[in-house]
Amino acid sequence: MEMNENPAAMLPELLLVLGAVIGLLAGSWLPRTRQWVVRLVAVAACLAGLVAAAVDLTRPAQEVFDGTYVVDAGLGAVRIVVLASVLLVIGLSVDGFAGSPRETELYVLLLLGGLGAITMAGANDLLLLVAAYLLASIPLYALTGIARTGSGTEAAMKYYLMGALSGVTMLVGATVLFGVGGSTQYADLAPALPGAPRAAVAVGLVALLAGLLFKIGAVPLHFWVPDVVQGATTAVAAFVSTVPKIGGLLALHRLLTTALPGSDVDWSALVAVVAAVTMTLGNLGAFFQDDVRRLLGYSTISQVGYLLMAVAAAGRSALALPALGLYLAAYAVTNLGAFAVAAALPHARTPADYRGAATRHPWLALSLAVCLFGLVGTPPTAVFFGKLVVFGAAVDAGLAWLAVLAVVNTVASVFYYLRWIAPVFRRRPAGGEAGDSGTVVAGAGTWSTVSAHVAAVASVLLGITSGPVLALVALP
Repeated sequence: MEMNENPAAMLPELLLVLGAVIGLLAGSWLPRTRQWVVRLVAVAACLAGLVAAAVDLTRPAQEVFDGTYVVDAGLGAVRIVVLASVLLVIGLSVDGFAGSPRETELYVLLLLGGLGAITMAGANDLLLLVAAYLLASIPLYALTGIARTGSGTEAAMKYYLMGALSGVTMLVGATVLFGVGGSTQYADLAPALPGAPRAAVAVGLVALLAGLLFKIGAVPLHFWVPDVVQGATTAVAAFVSTVPKIGGLLALHRLLTTALPGSDVDWSALVAVVAAVTMTLGNLGAFFQDDVRRLLGYSTISQVGYLLMAVAAAGRSALALPALGLYLAAYAVTNLGAFAVAAALPHARTPADYRGAATRHPWLALSLAVCLFGLVGTPPTAVFFGKLVVFGAAVDAGLAWLAVLAVVNTVASVFYYLRWIAPVFRRRPAGGEAGDSGTVVAGAGTWSTVSAHVAAVASVLLGITSGPVLALVALP
């Protein structure tokens, strides 16, 4: 049987592989003082991948490698968002990792983790999906413990154990669906699963979803998120809480709409319930957090709940996929901007530590305000328009109750974001530097600060241009 082998269709992915290999080899020979060369290699691979991904957006959708991988507008959007996110993470990591013994490993693992997220989004076969899950997971386990601190090692162990359990469960699900469907390719499963035993399909689907729900940090496999975000370095926390979710959510959308469109299992209701519980528990967990990174971890969980609304509406609303693409881009740039501010002020760990930050770093404080209000969904930031379209897709799909619950959760989230924003614009005590929070915000990392400014501006620009972006994602 002739396979449609077209490596050129996977040029962005190949560039990431090439960048990782060159970076690893170069880092093995370069002295520690010149590890910045590997950073340049990683940046070049991402920039070249962005150009290739943008060019691919103008081409018609195609299936390659015997239909196991799909290159379409959805994958094109994921490529661009993931590659841009990796660039931002590299930027906010420079201040903390420049000259570090683990600098090369950081950049190589970031490239491999980004590659795994992209591959998950394009997978059109259960076996490739499982392989992509592993590629999107194993580098992240190493990244979580890369600083070799006690908290980082503990977080890495929790992350690994949860990931290993979810991965095995996912493989069991793929095996069950293969057993009742007779194939691992989505196109073959679509006509076979409606005639298969309903209970077996349900068990296989739920088990398969375990891996994807773990990867995106959704309930009930969300427990690792706040621990990893708090225990890992800020750059790694930003990456882990953003990039895997981009690939995982589109992988979930593709799996459900391509392999199970005619199944008797009501996967839309299942995803809607998971979305409702995820956004609610994420908000409840964030209310009284005193660590800003842990707060962002719970915020990430709640944002996944909103994103899952678009997946629940898939197949019932034409807005579902464009809404998911826009919201993913909006969430990625806005969430990374908030983490960039945390990286720029590494000694500020609680909201109270940010008191007086606006006086010393007015533009950094403005960037933080833009990103946090953006995560709430305040116009004209991109998340506002992303939420608006996602809510519209949910209503169009007959899930009005979910949209109402999402609005309530959005309003409730204002509380914990304001707990962080308010101290930023308060004046410090007049009793001098010693003993007050002014010493905590005395310095800011240059690269992290630049990354925060770029992310804040991008969040606003993406919101203003959300119409053309939606049209681009909606291309056939």
